[in-house]
Amino acid sequence: MSELDPRTQLWNLLRGAMTTRAFGIAADLRIADALAEGPRPVVELARQSGVEPETLQRILRALASDGVFAEDEPGVFRNTAASELLCSDGWQEFAHLFGSVFYDAVATLDPQTNEPTFQRRFGDDFWSWLAANPEERAAFDAAMAGDGGIGRLNEVEFRGDETVVDIGGGNGAKLRELLELHPGLRGIVFDLPETVRDEAGFGDRIEFVPGDFFESVPAGDVYTLSAILHDWDDERAGAILRTIRAAAPPEARLLVLESVITPGNDPQGAKWLDLLMLVIGGRERTEAEWRALLEGAGFEIERIEDGLIQARCH
Repeated sequence: MSELDPRTQLWNLLRGAMTTRAFGIAADLRIADALAEGPRPVVELARQSGVEPETLQRILRALASDGVFAEDEPGVFRNTAASELLCSDGWQEFAHLFGSVFYDAVATLDPQTNEPTFQRRFGDDFWSWLAANPEERAAFDAAMAGDGGIGRLNEVEFRGDETVVDIGGGNGAKLRELLELHPGLRGIVFDLPETVRDEAGFGDRIEFVPGDFFESVPAGDVYTLSAILHDWDDERAGAILRTIRAAAPPEARLLVLESVITPGNDPQGAKWLDLLMLVIGGRERTEAEWRALLEGAGFEIERIEDGLIQARCH
């Protein structure tokens, strides 16, 4: 449990919306990039960004109080280790999404219903809204590609000559990184046709196959799903898994990179992310819920840990 004073605990929760919005604004203005060469007066930053200097100063001062940026002297800011992350792949896009569309979406959270409420604010479901807003789709794909690379896939042993199908693979960044580590593998990035990607950078070992994972997927030896199933409720997530199972040859492997909600009251980001998934139409899952979902679709779980679930067709 936290050692914070109870009043501080409550205040940190109360100010959460302001923190998210301020951080999103700083990301959209690319303040971290502007400070990459060193400290600069807020007047310069505001002029470069086309915003009001005093307002920007107050936003950056608030963020600096939490260690995101630092005010070395009145009105002069620099980067910190935390704000420098905004200069790396994915974090700027995540901050943009959480400070804009996700910020507005979570405001629709309604304890009277267990149904997605995203449409109340945006007039359409999340995926249709993304398809209608190409710039937001590009930000989403970049965020998904930059959330830590292949991560837990580093722990997986590959035979060496397998074809890996990355379901919902976005711009292919994760699959490219995986194949760099395993020169014998070949890969297929499978996603919607409108996915923003650079196929010229795929090389001759990766191909992009457009399609809908509710209808069909390519055949392969290993299927990866990175932060895909949590976007959907059990019925739709099960449909995705059954589509994969129908295409997979015997003994094909399934690697699911997802959070596994832990029991008890220990802090875990997935417990908060689950509220965003609720308004969008998905959910984070416990170990028991993951087992029921995968086994119900014809997969046998071989190993399950927070961040990586390894399964096989049976």
